[in-house]
Amino acid sequence: MKAVRLVLGHEGGSAGASPGAGGDGEREAADLAAFLGRLVRWDKAAVVRLRSAAGEPALGVFGHPPFGGVLAVRSAALRGAGPVGAAVDATVSAGQLLEEVTAAEAGFGLPPSVTGPAWAGVLPPRTGWQRVAELDPEQVRGAAAGAVAEFRDRSERLPREERTRAALDALAEELWARPWQGTTLRVVHAAHALGFLRGSGEGEVDGAPLALLAAGPWTRLRTEYGSVAVRRESAGAGLSFTPA
Repeated sequence: MKAVRLVLGHEGGSAGASPGAGGDGEREAADLAAFLGRLVRWDKAAVVRLRSAAGEPALGVFGHPPFGGVLAVRSAALRGAGPVGAAVDATVSAGQLLEEVTAAEAGFGLPPSVTGPAWAGVLPPRTGWQRVAELDPEQVRGAAAGAVAEFRDRSERLPREERTRAALDALAEELWARPWQGTTLRVVHAAHALGFLRGSGEGEVDGAPLALLAAGPWTRLRTEYGSVAVRRESAGAGLSFTPA
């Protein structure tokens, strides 16, 4: 792929401002770095799929957190004629991309492409999404907190000799597979662990209701900070009880 240099931020921001210079670009860089940092914390060898159509002022960043087959999606705004003029389609190391983003002064380059895992070749569609429901952010956060609290309580009540990895995985599967408001607690928990359910108590202003979308076999919980998508037939594959 032809080398490109990407500049984060929405058009209309300070011309030539770097991600570290404050403002819109800095916020975009901080949010993207936080997303990549979580993926790397869970898996040092994590990769992300990057996708942006020619002329599209946003970069789609897809990751695979350890929460039972879900995909995490973060959209990073791009600005400048160069970045939005070329298509981007690559699978790269999440750790190397994190280093590029945090070290950037006037945009960042893409790390070398790597051979992607199977999930990177099966991404949610760009279009065709239908709004299924609107969800109250406080209710979603409450459901996530309740599920995590129940997992901790029930796991702590297991006799020590029965608190095996297999037993904890089975308990997590029981909880995360529960239906909730048109999706599952698996999706809600993943959104919570990824930092997509931030509220005013964490220095952020609550936005509009969260959207639950569907397209073919895909379901997607969309928030202001990112989305969690899952294919119906993939739910439960590779479940982990990795804590948030």
